[in-house]
Amino acid sequence: MAGNRRVDRRNSGEASPVRLIAVAVILIGLVLVSLRLLPGSPFESSAAAKWGDAGSGTSDRPTGSGTDRSARQPSSPSPKPSPSLEPLPFVAKNLDLDIEGWYSWSVLDRRTGKIIGSKNMGETSTTASMIKAWIVADYLRRAADAGQTPSDAKLADATRIIRDSDNTRAEQFYNQVDREASIKRLISMCKLTDSSVAPDKGWSRTALSPRDTARMGNCIVTGTAAGPKWTKWLLNEMKLVRGAGDFGIRKAFPASEQKKIAIKNGWIDRTKEQEMHINCLAIGDTWTMGVMVKYPINMGYDYGMKNCEKITEALLRPGT
Repeated sequence: MAGNRRVDRRNSGEASPVRLIAVAVILIGLVLVSLRLLPGSPFESSAAAKWGDAGSGTSDRPTGSGTDRSARQPSSPSPKPSPSLEPLPFVAKNLDLDIEGWYSWSVLDRRTGKIIGSKNMGETSTTASMIKAWIVADYLRRAADAGQTPSDAKLADATRIIRDSDNTRAEQFYNQVDREASIKRLISMCKLTDSSVAPDKGWSRTALSPRDTARMGNCIVTGTAAGPKWTKWLLNEMKLVRGAGDFGIRKAFPASEQKKIAIKNGWIDRTKEQEMHINCLAIGDTWTMGVMVKYPINMGYDYGMKNCEKITEALLRPGT
């Protein structure tokens, strides 16, 4: 009967208070967990925070494997700046010297290949005896390439050509290296851009610029000109230039430095042009240099020789 029927609450639609409390606890727990995983939340966990971008506040959580690749891969060390090179003893500047006639100069940095010089450093003059450094280098390299060793007498001749600028022996060597063919090798091997051969006019009339003079010096010191066997020998001879040929660039340096600088100079009076042509080549530890001057023939040799030195002095860095 209805009045005596027992209600089975376990199967009714009414939820017991215990069940309601359990559900509420679970929901609150889920909300708290969500808040701990949400970037920027006050409840954010350290585990979630590590994925955040501290600089921008944006999340950068990984996808897929869940592994942070940036954490696995160490950052590359910052590259160390390369040490700066010691400055050359010369300062690039426009010269306005009280010098009669034409003058030009160029310096090559042996460490970088960079060339500085006067605006007219590509203009040429006749080399006179300065070209003898190449003639001797060409002779020695070709002998070594042919498997030959010059006799003591030949080496003594080469010494006279370099140290004393002996013209007779220079002409003999010039013939042995095939005359103009040797100058063509100079232009090709030393990568000269301004210079030219003087056909049937001899080695003295070879046209070089101060820029190509510096390049020729670099060609000698690097071993291209004389080859690995004879380069050191040739440079030593050029450091021992004496007498009338010892003037110009290295004279601008302190006496203690002069013996370390290899040189070969040229000087001649050109009656056809009515000019004096004075040329200077020098090779230092980190540089090579060419200076050339031309002026009226009646002013004599000494004027140009001193001006070669004067131009160098004007370019030297203070304290050199």
